[in-house]
This record gives sequence, C-alpha cells and structure tokens, in this order.
Amino acid sequence: MTISASELAGLYKEACLAELSALKPGNVHIFADGHGMVVQDFVASAEASAQPLCEPGLTVGQRIQQAIQATWSAVNCNTNLGIVLLAAPMIQASLEAGLPLSAHALSHTLQSLTVDDARLAYAAILQASPAGLGSSDQHDVHEAPAVTLLQAMEQAQSYDLVARQYANGYQEILQFGLGRYHAAMAQWQREAWAVSAVYLGFLSRYPDSHIARKYGVAAAERVMQQALVHEQNLMASDNPKTCQRPLMTFDQELKAAKLNPGTTADLTVATVLAAALFTS
Repeated sequence: MTISASELAGLYKEACLAELSALKPGNVHIFADGHGMVVQDFVASAEASAQPLCEPGLTVGQRIQQAIQATWSAVNCNTNLGIVLLAAPMIQASLEAGLPLSAHALSHTLQSLTVDDARLAYAAILQASPAGLGSSDQHDVHEAPAVTLLQAMEQAQSYDLVARQYANGYQEILQFGLGRYHAAMAQWQREAWAVSAVYLGFLSRYPDSHIARKYGVAAAERVMQQALVHEQNLMASDNPKTCQRPLMTFDQELKAAKLNPGTTADLTVATVLAAALFTS
C-alpha cells in the first residue's frame, strides 16, 4: 500500500522516541543524559529532521543533507547523522514501493544511488563532523566524490557499521535487529525493553564504530565484551526490570569513561523504524 510523507514522518519520529525511552547503557536516554547532550536535543532533532527526510520527490542525498541542515538549525550539534544516513534509503524505498517494504525494494534504492547522492551526503557528514572523522585514501568526504554513495559506503564497510548496512542491504538490521526486536516484544510485551534488548544485542556483537573512531578498536571490543554479560542476563530474565539497576551502573561506567556507543544507538533506531516499515 502507498504511504504518505506525513505518515512516514510519524513512523520515523516514533522510532526515534522509542529509542530514547529505552535504557541504553552509555548513550542518552530518558533515564540519564550524557556526553554533554540531553534527551530534549534528540527529541528536537527527530522533530526537525522528519519533514525533510520524508519530503516527496527528493533523492536520498537531498533527504540526508536537508535533514542534517534542519537538525543543526534546531540543536547545533550532531545528534542524528547515523540515524539519518540509515533512515533515508528506507524512507526513499517506502515512498517509491509502498508498504510493507521488502528487502528487494530497499536493495533497488541502494543500487540506484548516484554520485550526486554521495556529494550531498559528504556535505552532510562534514556539517555534522562526527567524532574522530578523518581522511581516507579513497573517497575522502573532504573532496568531491568520484563514486556513487553506495560505492563510497562499500569502501568504508570494514570499519563503519552504518556503511556496512548500505553495502550488504541492511543485513544486521533485517536479520539480527528485527529478529531480536520481535522476539523481545513477544517475550515481554514492552517496547522500551525490546529496544534495550536490540541495543544490547548489537553492542555485544559488533564493536561500536563511534567508540572505535574516538578510542580505537580495542576499546570498542572491550565495551562489546562488557555488554555481553548484561545482554545475556537481560535475555534470560522473565522480568526485565530486575536488570535495570546493573544496566544503570554500566551506563554510569561508560559515561564516566566518555564511551558512547553512538553507532549502536543509530542501528537501534533503524531497527525500530524497519519493524514498522517491513511489517506494516
């Protein structure tokens, strides 16, 4: 079925707010701010970015650039670059193919990305200037691109989980993320805890790209190992609230060490959005 831009914007904002409502150790959520940012920054970012991200008739690159421009006008900091990069192709495919979204339709959108999409995405990335962003021997965002956005993401996939989703058709989100989300919803019937389960699932399986950029892969792998214990305890629990105190302690430890699993949070938002788009 077709879906309107306003309906899509509503689903996008709901996914952003659902992620903020979940306890996500090391990241900003309603239980605790962190890293110089507060929950309201992310609420305002979702509100500001939704309309340009879902505007009919735009390209993926235009959606990305205009959403980041709107975000910076609203909060003047990088709260949602990864979210926008992941959401834009899913939104484009939904507007073109309707719902429920299919992996085939998403793949078609990714394969159709252009050099101009790369140019506009590079501009958005430079405006957002994510932590630790440096130069690359190939496809440097500081230079005009000579490749499509998909090709640029393919080059970056070995060290960036957002780029990997473009390269592999959102495999981690569609295979692990959605499966974990639906299983946790069936287990507890509580979305906030299902979102926490998705977040901890990603964090305990993949070194966080944001942490790796700032502090190195070894630091990201240490956080991954620490998260595994909490993830196993949560998934073994009939009442997830019993895990709240140890998860809050983990949250405080990560924030004290200035470790923010930002990419994991981006994948989590994208999973919640995918749950709405792929199962509508």
